[in-house]
Amino acid sequence: MNMQQTSRTESILSQIVSSLLHCGKRRYRRFAGPAWVAVIAGCVVPGSDVTELAVEELVVEAVSGARFASLERQGDAVVLSWLEAHMEEGEEVWALKGAAYGDKGVGKPFEVTRSGGGVSFFVNWADFPVVWPVGGGRLAAHWLQRGGASTYDYGVRVAFSEDGGHSWSEPWTPHEDGTPSEHGFVSVFGLGHGDAGMVWLDGRRFFEADGSRSTEPRMTLRYRTAGADGTTTAEVELDDRICDCCQTDAAMTSEGPVVVYRDRTPEEVRDISVGRFVDGKWTGGVPVHDDGWVIPGCPVNGPSVAASGEAVVVAWFTGAGNTPRVRAAFSDDAGATFGPPITIDLGNPVGRVAVAMPQPGRALVSWLEDERLFVRGITADGNLGPARQVAASSNARASGFPAMLVDSTDRVVFAQTVVDQGIRVLRSQEPWTAWRD
Repeated sequence: MNMQQTSRTESILSQIVSSLLHCGKRRYRRFAGPAWVAVIAGCVVPGSDVTELAVEELVVEAVSGARFASLERQGDAVVLSWLEAHMEEGEEVWALKGAAYGDKGVGKPFEVTRSGGGVSFFVNWADFPVVWPVGGGRLAAHWLQRGGASTYDYGVRVAFSEDGGHSWSEPWTPHEDGTPSEHGFVSVFGLGHGDAGMVWLDGRRFFEADGSRSTEPRMTLRYRTAGADGTTTAEVELDDRICDCCQTDAAMTSEGPVVVYRDRTPEEVRDISVGRFVDGKWTGGVPVHDDGWVIPGCPVNGPSVAASGEAVVVAWFTGAGNTPRVRAAFSDDAGATFGPPITIDLGNPVGRVAVAMPQPGRALVSWLEDERLFVRGITADGNLGPARQVAASSNARASGFPAMLVDSTDRVVFAQTVVDQGIRVLRSQEPWTAWRD
């Protein structure tokens, strides 16, 4: 995740992807509508086999220019979160905001924290703060805070709320290495009774014990828990060499948590791996599928995972074989093994995937392609529903990573950043169970 390397490797990736995009631009009608509710008729776009999804746009009390929206669910609790920039006495400060989501829409926003007063946030399009429901009415939030003078010295801060976001605990740093390195790309998940587990990318191995730069720098994946009673467990290293700056994700199965991430071999194969918590300890990372994507830099394109009982689904982006693809694979044994991958995209994907599993063996995958946000239903036996266009989007970094989940009424909710405008939350007019394949 060394961001100096990231800037360089993203440039490399941009050139690679440009050479991969072999399909011509399709012509789709842009999303348009008033600020309150925008309805798109469900119809087939002329000249394509893509169906437009009928959605409504929900009101969010966020300032113009808000960005990096996220949607997280634990049981019936759903929280939308985002980042806002404000000017205070000539200084730009960043505020982490959140709001509960329910059947009636998005609630009143609350503020977790903000920069300023000597506290500086690390703000990045791919590594952004999130508010997470973790069960028992408890919320967790994380953000990235700069350390010393080094541009790429920053760490994770975590806080908890017991009252729906009205008040927050003092920030806590889950990593105790003290190195001036990068820590981020956090995933938080509920462990029951308000206890929280978390994983993050940890750059401590970019330094030696004496503080000098390592001759073999590598990013690692680490884990820790924070109990509702205030107790914490020791840090655990889950993988000692992974991709530098791809998002992690986690889900809870009936057998325990699973974590997915982009791995990295010495030969620069960067495929997706899964780690499981079994019999009180973590397994090593096991590939979800051997794509064999050899790439000399981080693609900044992490996986997404969802679970229901022992059923698990993982969605991801790969450029293996000089062909960009969005894929998904199912497991029926809590992530121990996965079936063959299913190709989701239309031939020209950017990636930035999200996945939801409203029923065991059935999933919804969203992704970006041709500057549009799409969603598609799939089943574990390989059946594909039609690709549904949700909204216009952008390939720009500023558009961030769209989020998606299925709410308690079986309607599908999307959150995205609209460049130079702000965040937008869309909800399908019909439950996914009523979608006509």
